[in-house]
Amino acid sequence: MAFPRLTTELTLRHKVLRNRITFGAHTANMSVEGLPGKQYGAYLLERAIGGAGMIVAEPVPVHRTGVLTRGNFLAEDDVVIPAFRAITEPVQDAGAVLLQQLYHVGAHGDSDLSYQPHWSPSGLPSYHDSDGSHAMNDAEIEELIAAFVAAAVRCQKTGFDGVEIWAAYHSLLEQFWTPWSNRREDRWGGSLDNRTRISMRILEGIRRACGEDFIIGLSVSISDTYPVLHGTDALCEIVALHDATGHLDYVTCGSGGYLDFEKLMPSFAVGEKLTVSATAALKQAVTHARVQAESGIRTPENAETVLSSGEADLVSIVRGQIADPHLARKVMEGRPEDIRGCISCNQMCWGRRSRDYWISCLVNPSVGREHEWGGDCFSETDTPENVLVVGAGPAGLEAARAAAERGHKVELHEASPKIGGQFRLAGEQPRRAQILDLLDWYERQFERLCVAVRLNSYLDADDIRDRGADKVVLATGSLPDAEATQRWMPHLEPLPGMEHGHVYAPEEVMRREARLGDTVIVYDEGGNMRGVGTAWHLAEAGKQVVLVTPDPMVGKELARTSADIPIRARLAKLGVRMLTEHAISRRHGQGATLHNLLDGAEKEVASSALVMATTNRSFDPISAEIADLNPVVIGDAQAPRQAPYAFYEGRKCGMEI
Repeated sequence: MAFPRLTTELTLRHKVLRNRITFGAHTANMSVEGLPGKQYGAYLLERAIGGAGMIVAEPVPVHRTGVLTRGNFLAEDDVVIPAFRAITEPVQDAGAVLLQQLYHVGAHGDSDLSYQPHWSPSGLPSYHDSDGSHAMNDAEIEELIAAFVAAAVRCQKTGFDGVEIWAAYHSLLEQFWTPWSNRREDRWGGSLDNRTRISMRILEGIRRACGEDFIIGLSVSISDTYPVLHGTDALCEIVALHDATGHLDYVTCGSGGYLDFEKLMPSFAVGEKLTVSATAALKQAVTHARVQAESGIRTPENAETVLSSGEADLVSIVRGQIADPHLARKVMEGRPEDIRGCISCNQMCWGRRSRDYWISCLVNPSVGREHEWGGDCFSETDTPENVLVVGAGPAGLEAARAAAERGHKVELHEASPKIGGQFRLAGEQPRRAQILDLLDWYERQFERLCVAVRLNSYLDADDIRDRGADKVVLATGSLPDAEATQRWMPHLEPLPGMEHGHVYAPEEVMRREARLGDTVIVYDEGGNMRGVGTAWHLAEAGKQVVLVTPDPMVGKELARTSADIPIRARLAKLGVRMLTEHAISRRHGQGATLHNLLDGAEKEVASSALVMATTNRSFDPISAEIADLNPVVIGDAQAPRQAPYAFYEGRKCGMEI
């Protein structure tokens, strides 16, 4: 497929972008004591080498009251200048235009990190934590304007080609723009001119201080969740005021915000291309600035459609370039089939950031390790070997691919008729077909790399010895716990009443091996998609589902990815009955007895089947028998965990052979 719009150059002020693909601003959380170092520099450089036309570096708080994460860069401190210069020059030498985002979250700060009051227009509550905020006085507003301008000057001294002013997600500037959050009666509130005075002053101040050869962008967002927030017409009016100054070079539009977090970083549970109706309207509202679409633009096909339909001038693909840092280069070279697609899980990008760790990626474990692993490429081995990989789940797939990329001759055996293992079953849950796309990508890579894939092939110890491989990798995965042991009912092992039958694991349900009947209890101990996704799958199939969890909320572990809210809403619409802080004390012929973990009360719930999403057990029947061959055991065969750790161990294993 050709991408004529996506691969066309674009001029912004004094710079020419080599294509229309931006690696947009996001918090990677990789600073060390407030300074960017080798980890963050290598992270950005890999995307520049990978062909991104423009990169917008992680937002820096402009003021001490705007600190939001442990990994934020130092605010109001020139010590960042030499540290950033070590990053800007290599990124620009690799062909990318490089900006930095400037931000202040206003009321939605984090006191644990800033130890400062949250500054806001009118002192309303934070939606980030349970604190209130401080209504700024006139002098403090002037102080903050000066802080934005000083931060931009600092960026220019550092070597950045420009800055992006953050006014999205109901941050400080949008709080001023919005009548609901700006209840002031002075020159900073009331009329539209007054409400936009602070952002107009910032824009004009940066242009005056930094001159004409300096790109200035504006980040905004659209939300239709609450009527108190800006609709498209109001947003267009605000952006048009800023555009009329001639100082604004582009505007980028995201979705959601602190009041509707599930759209801010949309997971697989939310649709794609969420902002194109707004960006199409913005294009009609501006005369000077270019318009960028973001939020759910995951693939080059998405991006080309947006550009060719005239809904935007350029696109921000962030998670797509986290998953594959060479996405842009592969587009430019006409080989989109080699792009490793993002699966919109949010598990290791937003999921790690939400816990204040540096970000990574489920499908690409090199993220955050570029400085240690040499990027996302592989060095060719000087001593090619014959490598036998047993098991084609995530760990085995990535071990086989990484070893083959390095020049080893790889043979991959899988007992099932298809690759993927339990990961493939996850891809058959509602809205998770992106996982199946990823498995298709692996098959294409194996064909390119001449990996010999043997399906329906169960190897025992003698079979492995007969292969005579130089290196054996065991990625045999895990199996459901046959005794359905519950973490919060450890005295019940096995689950009483299993002899009544119709007790299944989620894998049996997804493989269509379970005889379920009409009413099913799903016990979800993990708080993730293994249990919740199975319940969703059954409800969409017309089953009456009772979802039971020991946690205080359904999908507790999904909260870190922001997928939990839309999924719970979907379950509710499908009629799923959700019971929290309960466990299963017994299976009986007509259902199960539920145990209330708060007060110890028990009640019977009727069901024709019980699905137990409890912790799996490792499946490694071979390594002890072939210990003399020094096999490497990876993934769930070592310890049952979630997919990112299997991909990580697979990559690391393949690199070390």
